[in-house]
Amino acid sequence: MAAKEPMRVLVTGAAGQIGYALVPMIARGVMLGADQPVILHMLDIEFAAEALKGVKMELIDAAFPLLKGVVATTDVVEACTGVNVAVMVGGFPRKEGMERKDVMTKNVSIYKAQASALEAHAAPNCKVLVVANPANTNALILKEFAPSIPEKNISCLTRLDHNRALGQISERLGVQVSDVKNAIIWGNHSSSQYPDVNHATVKTPSGEKPVRELVQDDEWLNGEFIATVQQRGAAIIKARKLSSALSAASSACDHIRDWVLGTPEGTFVSMGVYSDGSYGVPAGLIYSFPVTCSGGEWTIVQGLPIDEFSRKKMDATAQELSEEKALAYSCLA
Repeated sequence: MAAKEPMRVLVTGAAGQIGYALVPMIARGVMLGADQPVILHMLDIEFAAEALKGVKMELIDAAFPLLKGVVATTDVVEACTGVNVAVMVGGFPRKEGMERKDVMTKNVSIYKAQASALEAHAAPNCKVLVVANPANTNALILKEFAPSIPEKNISCLTRLDHNRALGQISERLGVQVSDVKNAIIWGNHSSSQYPDVNHATVKTPSGEKPVRELVQDDEWLNGEFIATVQQRGAAIIKARKLSSALSAASSACDHIRDWVLGTPEGTFVSMGVYSDGSYGVPAGLIYSFPVTCSGGEWTIVQGLPIDEFSRKKMDATAQELSEEKALAYSCLA
């Protein structure tokens, strides 16, 4: 069989914590498969140019068999040229004393520039994943300034929250995380998100069983479990004095791998995607839904029953996203 053509993968903010964890995973085939050669495009700001050089040296030193080339640059056009997959990790982080609007204004200008470069220079059908916070709204801004990139090709990362939910259930039940599936993250990648276990199951010796039936503690599932997943990022910052990096990088690989190579039969995952009005979520928001993927396309899982408790949580996170969208658009003015 002929060797595959290399795919070009862009990582922005590549010299940062998440970028440093992510680029070796991509070079190892974790994101696109063990037989898919890659050329890495790494972008960072001028301030990080020297560190970016160091990352490039390390990638060369690691002698990854799948890595067919490295572009390390501070030039957004060079970084975006010909890329098939773009992972947008770079963004302006919220600093002490900053209001949300300040952060949003900074990110609007970053994502405006990157969107224009992707639109003009990326490969046709390039898939874009936004990781930098506020991820849903940054993805929306990117969509706004890259009108010719189809909305189905722009997504944001809620797989980290999804994986956190699976992890909490596996810890609680003392089962392998690989035996837990179909938890859902609804809404925003923020503390308003709704981690929903009503459709989640666990593989047991006597077949698949609903998580609720096995946990037998609705108070925990409707309270502490949700809060733990919502606040997990803050808990990691408190413990590590730095934000989640390896788990974010790993989840970004999971997100792209499932999107490109497909989800296993009977399994759905969470992705922040452009709402078409499914489940009563306002159209035109980037909102996290349960999806299945096949042939490089995601599809929102339809027809799941939604109880009153879930409805309220789903609406609250949609409300926050509508407010963020309004804020972002006011920054464009």
